[in-house]
Amino acid sequence: MTPRVLFIADAGPQVGGGHVMRSLTLAAALTERGAGCEFMADAHVEAILSAYAPDIPRRAIASMAPDVLAAQTGAQAFEAVVFDHYGLERAAHVAIADGRPALVIDDLANRPLGGAVVLDSGPARTEADYSGLTTTGARLLLGPNHAPVRPAFAALRSSALARRQGTPRRVLVSMGLTDLDGITGRVVEQLRRRYGEIALDVVVGASAPSRKGLTRIAAHDRRLTLHVDTPEMAELATAADLAVGAAGSAMWERCVLGLPSVVVTIADNQVPAATALSKAGAVLMVDARAESFGVDFDRAMTRLFIDETLRARLATRSAELCDGAGAARVAETFWPLLVQAATV
Repeated sequence: MTPRVLFIADAGPQVGGGHVMRSLTLAAALTERGAGCEFMADAHVEAILSAYAPDIPRRAIASMAPDVLAAQTGAQAFEAVVFDHYGLERAAHVAIADGRPALVIDDLANRPLGGAVVLDSGPARTEADYSGLTTTGARLLLGPNHAPVRPAFAALRSSALARRQGTPRRVLVSMGLTDLDGITGRVVEQLRRRYGEIALDVVVGASAPSRKGLTRIAAHDRRLTLHVDTPEMAELATAADLAVGAAGSAMWERCVLGLPSVVVTIADNQVPAATALSKAGAVLMVDARAESFGVDFDRAMTRLFIDETLRARLATRSAELCDGAGAARVAETFWPLLVQAATV
């Protein structure tokens, strides 16, 4: 019997699209092992699946609210469930899983969780952070080398690391699919004013607030290339010399490729992981919500452009933290639970 895995991943203007993207990566790793994977999808999740995984099975749902999920998933046929949803905690995990094995993807360590396996890729995360928050016997998968990163990044790792030298000429800007508060447009405008000859690859989602303005700019500024819902992030990150990116799950993609980056935090839940990466010497970090953001961002980018030693150190340290094989490691851990559930 093929083990069927139900994915419950949240998305939206405030949440972003990273939960769905890393869940898709894990779903691909489980599918390679023989699982059948299906997503619960409200309108926000559906938009991401349509752009990046149009063929993956999903079931429509009105919203990803806990009560709606609990009511509708009871009728679904599945052997295991993966949760990537900060709005759910142990009571919802237990109700939805209903005795089936569950894997919870988390970054916060701030609430009781109900999974048999808990994944947190935070670089400073320890088992003590989850003391009292997980069920008895739960397996903890901690650290960046468990981060679900798409295989395309690991495939390009060697070639990307080999070219991390020389004068920066190309910058990748990727502030998240939802482009919270139009942060992409703000970043691009600063880069255009300050660095005249630099080529900019700018990645946005189809519904990003900055998309319309950036489309107009790209029409007359040959330095800027706009990429909407692109499937070629690994190629763009490999070709880039520097990056500006949001502090979500895409941080690990850039680490795999050793791409020297300024990480921009735009929400409270992004600060711990970004701070840990900064303290580890793997990224430069600025806060988009600070009054001094413009000055801080310009200072960080200037350091990256002029300091070759800094760029080399960031490239080496970030690549050491994450090798891109996390999805396979997580799938290997979860797989025996799926097989057992499927044979009961």
